[in-house]
Amino acid sequence: MALRCDLIIRDATLFDGTGAPRTTGDVGVTGDRIVAVGDLGDATADREVIATGKALAPGFIDAHTHDDRAVLCGPDCLACKSSQGVTTVVVGNCGISLAPARLARRPVPPLDLLGEESWWRFGSFGEYARALEKAPPAVNTYALCGHQTLRVDAMGDDLYRPARDGEIERMRRKLAEALAEGASGFSTGLYYKPNMHATTEEVIAVGEALRAAGGLYVTHMRDEADRVCASIEETLTIGRRLGVPVHISHHKCSMPENYGRSVQTLALIGAAATMQEVAFDMYPYPAGSTVLMPDRLREECRVIVTWSVPHPEMAGKDLAEVARGWNTDLRTAAERLCPAGAITFQMDEEDVRRIMAHPLSVIGSDGIPHDAHPHPRLWGTFPRVLGLYVRQLGLLDLETAIHKMTGRTAALFGMVDRGVLRPGAYADLVLFDPHRVIDRATFEQPTLTAEGIEQVWTNGVPTWVAGRGLTGERPGRLIRRHRP
Repeated sequence: MALRCDLIIRDATLFDGTGAPRTTGDVGVTGDRIVAVGDLGDATADREVIATGKALAPGFIDAHTHDDRAVLCGPDCLACKSSQGVTTVVVGNCGISLAPARLARRPVPPLDLLGEESWWRFGSFGEYARALEKAPPAVNTYALCGHQTLRVDAMGDDLYRPARDGEIERMRRKLAEALAEGASGFSTGLYYKPNMHATTEEVIAVGEALRAAGGLYVTHMRDEADRVCASIEETLTIGRRLGVPVHISHHKCSMPENYGRSVQTLALIGAAATMQEVAFDMYPYPAGSTVLMPDRLREECRVIVTWSVPHPEMAGKDLAEVARGWNTDLRTAAERLCPAGAITFQMDEEDVRRIMAHPLSVIGSDGIPHDAHPHPRLWGTFPRVLGLYVRQLGLLDLETAIHKMTGRTAALFGMVDRGVLRPGAYADLVLFDPHRVIDRATFEQPTLTAEGIEQVWTNGVPTWVAGRGLTGERPGRLIRRHRP
């Protein structure tokens, strides 16, 4: 009897997500799973897509996001992801997660990247997971539990010191609960003021909950500038002490005096990887974005304001322009803008390329979806890699780039049956034109939709169609790390 499917995508150039050479063939989908890959000439389906000349890959996995709130906002909040071919997002990064903490007033930076106090209503990770189940997004959600969120829950406003034993025990217990309720790991943001006072021993003590749960340790390290190598060593020590895999967030070498040091940092991480599990993500831009920190401004590094509570009209303007308009210096202008967000041009393009090309890297946008004038990485990361760094620059071949966006990411994060094209895998799929795909978002116009993404399916359900946009479907699920 001939195979009958819900959907067959025919005559596509297939990239299976493993890095293996491309092939040409068909993919059959029934329900939420791929049921067949190859020559399906005798099979029939309720719906067929002719994909001649187009590339079919596993849906892209965004290894680093701040979409904790966006996945609860309805499908329109995730156009920035579906339009890029993203079908799974990793939330709760940099120590910032929307659960578990209930807050009565605006959170301290950088927690406020996720919104003011009305969003901080999840006293347990289980409550957050149930909210996702009740109103699912268009993408799958893989969640980390953030250290700063745990610190605020345990320490209140008294954050600018090391935690005491009782507070550490409360954090460890809350992390263990979160891991039992669906979180997959523990993230830290030791770079930020409320967390830099946490000692290495505090992080290890809280992170002890990871050991029994088989969770992942993910970190925005203490320093990505002068002390980047010392921060890598601290990160590796935490992983060894806990006996868990380590993932370094948005690896970079910041500030002009550190340009070129990726040669050194990548050698250090590569050597460590022969002895313990370690990897990192990166985004394809020489500028970063986070909350505006007046005391960390550098005259030689351009800054664009992304949002401001007291001065929302300044979103999208250069900080230098704002300072001139106010007839003041950069720091005073920044202090008047805060709470605020910023894009900072702080990296060297050669480091960006070297880090991207390294075999241990995967791709993550680090997009901040609620900024008034966001970094263009929110809308452009994945098509930018495919269009600029693969097709135009030849830094990577298409097989390798897709592997860094799909199968490798899924394996690092323990996502079972995700990130690959094979029978039995979930039907998270992206169909794109490899000759045309490119990002359109710029620092001046950061919300322009990418070109060349034809169709996207999450768990077998279409979420994006070129020319039409979002379908309005919400097939996303909370997915958990599989413990090896």
